[in-house]
Amino acid sequence: MDILKQMILNKGRVVNEDILKVDSFLNHQVDYHLMKEIGSEFFNYFKKYNITKVFTIESSGIAPAIMTASEFKVPMVILKKQKPNTLDTNFYQTPVKSFTKQSMYNLTLSKDYISENDRILIIDDFLANGEAAKGAIKLIENAGACVAGIGIVIEKSFQPGREILDKAGYVVYSLARINSLKNNKIEFID
Repeated sequence: MDILKQMILNKGRVVNEDILKVDSFLNHQVDYHLMKEIGSEFFNYFKKYNITKVFTIESSGIAPAIMTASEFKVPMVILKKQKPNTLDTNFYQTPVKSFTKQSMYNLTLSKDYISENDRILIIDDFLANGEAAKGAIKLIENAGACVAGIGIVIEKSFQPGREILDKAGYVVYSLARINSLKNNKIEFID
């Protein structure tokens, strides 16, 4: 997706060989027009998969996920990183290790917002080691629902997440695939 790649090149900042900072347009300050384009792109790619809900993990995936859900005209569900006090015992939960924060959290989903008939599209801002995606998949499949696809805004292809999800047989569509961040240079896979 050219508009996204240009935004990454113009406004992204390489922190080190593993971390790309995109907080000026994706996960702190959000560029509305870019999010609309992202939602449209995911819709066009996944429209043949009969999506019934769009899931994301709080908080950085919310903007692209809500725009995608809007295109599909389906609900968007936020998987929580900790159990809210208002949530009773009616939930699914699984531990996930955060690549960025190097810490563990318990990904939580209320049983009220998923059914066995759902065909879920997972949307996330980054794919690195695949831990967040694997956690979301586990919650969805434990509920008996189908993971119809996984949409990633920025994939760090030099990390193992994509390979893990491909080997497991999931449909993964990434809008920008980064081959390398070495020497403070962003190199894409075309």
